[in-house]
Amino acid sequence: MADTTLDALVIGAGVAGLYELHLLREQGLSVRAYDAASGVGGTWYWNRYPGAKFDSEAYIYQYLFDEDLYRNWSWSCRFPGQEEIERWLNYVADTLDLRRDIQFDTRIDSAVFNEDTGRWLVTTDTGDTIDTQYVVTCCGMLSAPMTDLFPGQNDFAGTLVHTSRYPKEGIDFAGKRVGVIGNGATGIQVVQTIADQVTELEVFIRTPQYALPMKNTPYGPEDVAWYQSRLEEFRQNLPNTFTGFEYDFTDTWEELTPDQRRERLEEIYAGGSLQLWLASFSELFFDPAIAEEISEFVREKMRARLKDSDLIELLIPTDYSFGSHRVPLESDYLEVYHRDNVTAVPVRNNPIARIVPEGIVLEDGSLHELDVIIMATGFDAGTGALTRIDIRGRDGRSLTEDWGRDIRTTMGLMVHGYPNLLTTAVPLAPSAALCNMTTCLQHQAEWISEAVRYMRAHGKSVIEPTAEGEEVWVAHHDETAGATLFSRTDSWYNGANVPGKPRRVLSYTGGVGAYRQATLDDAAAGYKSFQFS
Repeated sequence: MADTTLDALVIGAGVAGLYELHLLREQGLSVRAYDAASGVGGTWYWNRYPGAKFDSEAYIYQYLFDEDLYRNWSWSCRFPGQEEIERWLNYVADTLDLRRDIQFDTRIDSAVFNEDTGRWLVTTDTGDTIDTQYVVTCCGMLSAPMTDLFPGQNDFAGTLVHTSRYPKEGIDFAGKRVGVIGNGATGIQVVQTIADQVTELEVFIRTPQYALPMKNTPYGPEDVAWYQSRLEEFRQNLPNTFTGFEYDFTDTWEELTPDQRRERLEEIYAGGSLQLWLASFSELFFDPAIAEEISEFVREKMRARLKDSDLIELLIPTDYSFGSHRVPLESDYLEVYHRDNVTAVPVRNNPIARIVPEGIVLEDGSLHELDVIIMATGFDAGTGALTRIDIRGRDGRSLTEDWGRDIRTTMGLMVHGYPNLLTTAVPLAPSAALCNMTTCLQHQAEWISEAVRYMRAHGKSVIEPTAEGEEVWVAHHDETAGATLFSRTDSWYNGANVPGKPRRVLSYTGGVGAYRQATLDDAAAGYKSFQFS
């Protein structure tokens, strides 16, 4: 017998979970959110490593459903850091009085669907059992860290942390020899932030990354008034752009002369945002020749900042195109490698073999002695948060096993065979990677809430995608993704960073606006990809 009976259980208290809790509670449902963290924030609770910050403009990384909620919060700068972002999410939770329906320090262990009752039985690591009609997963697309990667990690005599489990109290780097494994978006933020705090810094680099300079500007009252006056514009614009940002693709490569292209690239580059990646020329994602020209533009900018030919070879990509990996923003990151206390350690052809009490040993037997190891080694993106829970659907089928064979969803909102399991930030939706996350998560949370409202109005208790509906979406997703360079480039975008993970581009690449319209059209047609009982 269950300890608790609910209408809906929400897993996660981050951006999506807080909004979903609010929406379902507004309908009068008995709903509770559970989170393994000790506070709200999701990604912005866990990722408190040095230098963690937005690379979406703060004024668009907000909830847009409530004018007062938007206007009563002011950001200090264009790209604020983790502490400020966490304070904002606490402000949201307090303003909407959400804490009374959130259980912290509780991890969901399993969820089993009962076909006789049409309900889920959920268990937690604290021994709770919950009987609920709906399970809504708001676990985040980057919340399952790749932590156990190297033999001997537990033998290290110093301090070893993964960036997404960084200690609240921080780490004192004074007098320390520090190693950072990984140089993606997170590794870049860590390296550029701690280089002047440590005695020695070694950065273990396998794959070079394109990176764009961040132009972070402070905000005064006039700036706040400027972006707050644009709330209605954002409401109309953000859900309909290609990536959920305020900017969108407006230029066509072939319609401009070479000089005009260069002028446009320079103009966008100087803006210091992700616009060069997400809203310069859409051909970047489809045409290898055009992608190479834009890639060379970025390489040229990076080469101009590096003084050493060895660093240029190690830090600047040449074997994949700009934009086919996640593009980070950085602040004087490249210049860090000119410091006397910083060493770039190439590990592509001489990988890390093991970790020993003294530090890191490479395949050639060389030992790098360290006091602190920071693992910026990424995540099992999109799927990992759910495959680490024992989720059982119809006939006892396992989501972990199903996704271990083939990663499939219906519009990233449900999975065939798992009735009343409603999902956000999972594969085959833009929220899996290619989106300003608040834009996409708000839409998914609203779609889920409206589906529940529809069911209640029509006396239905169970919703499930049809096999046919799911097949149509998967085929459309694959056709769309197959036309892009994402499908041809190994990265976490297609699961290549996780050994044995089925290869599929995780994010829907047809655009945020197109995705939103497709989900709304499906609902307007009586949820044609779904069946009810």
